[in-house]
Amino acid sequence: MNRIPNYINGEPIEPRSKQWLDVVEPATAKVYTLVADSNAQDVADAVESAEKAFPEWSSTSRRDRSEILNRIAEGIDSHHERLAQAEARDTGKPISMTRNLDIPRAAENFRFFASAILHTESACHDTDGQAINYTLRKPRGVAGLISPWNLPLYLLSWKIAPAIATGNTCVVKPSEVTPMTAHFLSEILTEVGCPPGVIN
Repeated sequence: MNRIPNYINGEPIEPRSKQWLDVVEPATAKVYTLVADSNAQDVADAVESAEKAFPEWSSTSRRDRSEILNRIAEGIDSHHERLAQAEARDTGKPISMTRNLDIPRAAENFRFFASAILHTESACHDTDGQAINYTLRKPRGVAGLISPWNLPLYLLSWKIAPAIATGNTCVVKPSEVTPMTAHFLSEILTEVGCPPGVIN
């Protein structure tokens, strides 16, 4: 049976526990794959990877980050049917919904933030000639992201895209109930050259 491992530092990694959770296909009520049953050490490994990637990623230009987000969107587009089939199987949704809404929206989430980071502005306000108030936008570090089961890739992308667009790295916990498109996304990240450790 197929197993979905963790994705840490750009590599598929088996869970330290060597334990796996069943993933049930709603249409048949049968187990069709297994997903890593991760523990605290797996999370610590993912956080360490994200922390190591942060200094370089946070100093990457907005233009270069935008290009990577666009490449991720293109990767989603190029695997559209595979992702749509996986999302329908995982969630029990009609394939027409995953083809026409869920997967296209996931790609568009990356495109939206790829564009947004190139057009941000910071406010500057004079305070009666005594001082100037201004806003600085800087990466904060490692973001912990948890996404639900009902829109697996759509909502996962809505969390990942702004985090990495703004120079943060992340550790993501997709739903163990619907993990397949997150797994396929990890393959796309490697395929399009997303730097290891930026997304775990």
